[in-house]
Amino acid sequence: MKLGFACKYFDHEAKQPFPFKSTTRTRFLGMQGDAAATLLIGLARTNLTNLYALLEQLATLPDALRMMRIGSDLLPLYTVPQATPLYREAMPELAPLFARCGELARASNIRLSFHPGQYTVLASDNEGVVERAIEDVEYHATCAVLMGYGQRFQDFKINIHMNGKKGFAGFRDAFMQLSPEARNMLTVENDEVSCALDDVLQARELCAVVLDIHHHWVKENAFIKPDDGRIAQIIDSWRGVRPVLHYSIAQEGLIPDSGFPDQNALAASKMKLRAHSDYFFNQTLNDWALSFDRFDIMCEVKMKNLARDRLYFYALERGGHATAP
Repeated sequence: MKLGFACKYFDHEAKQPFPFKSTTRTRFLGMQGDAAATLLIGLARTNLTNLYALLEQLATLPDALRMMRIGSDLLPLYTVPQATPLYREAMPELAPLFARCGELARASNIRLSFHPGQYTVLASDNEGVVERAIEDVEYHATCAVLMGYGQRFQDFKINIHMNGKKGFAGFRDAFMQLSPEARNMLTVENDEVSCALDDVLQARELCAVVLDIHHHWVKENAFIKPDDGRIAQIIDSWRGVRPVLHYSIAQEGLIPDSGFPDQNALAASKMKLRAHSDYFFNQTLNDWALSFDRFDIMCEVKMKNLARDRLYFYALERGGHATAP
């Protein structure tokens, strides 16, 4: 089992030694002449250099900790119409920086992913929203392909939600418009508001399904078990690749420090329960998450790798596997 973290890497002082840099759309569009290209390509070089340094750091860690989600701002503002051609012109310079990141990740068995934002809605009933969602997925796919991925099913994970008024039918129609590489990498997860696990399982013949166990609890007030029949369907959707689940818990003070919380007994709304905690402070829930021993776990928690590391050492100390509720 690998345990991953999302986007930001913290040192022991909770500082970021390998930060990504970005800019605003307003600043970029207000620039004249070559200044805009100089800004964007400089930021891209910095981000790709820092990504490589971060991957070098991960390569020194135990194999179980070699998993991360790359921030979507790797190439800032890429999908802004005025920015896209600037990046394309600079690809001869940027492509080798991408390639060496992918080579290092594969050589070091580092599992990588992207997670486009909440506005990437393939199932929207608004054609413009769907067009922009496809562009965003393809941007992430372009970055992964430049790193050498997208050549086979789930050699890289680009995860989105299936929310949108058109539901699975809309998702399927948009999915078929994606490039073969993007289709190889796309995954879809259940969310806590619109698309329950049963909804996203409709997509299992198209793409791999990511199980988010916190989202499932928030939506259903139920702790899914590793022997639930739907787990087998999720695993099958990965077609032999080790599946991924997302693990987070509600914020400190909203749920107890131990035991399986019942939403009916909590003084917090579903909206508040959606937010992620700083650390995984409830050992009962940690045991439950770790009991999904056929999955790798993406730790969605505010203190990123620091919280992930605590979960890792807790898993080493406890040994074995817990039973689910």
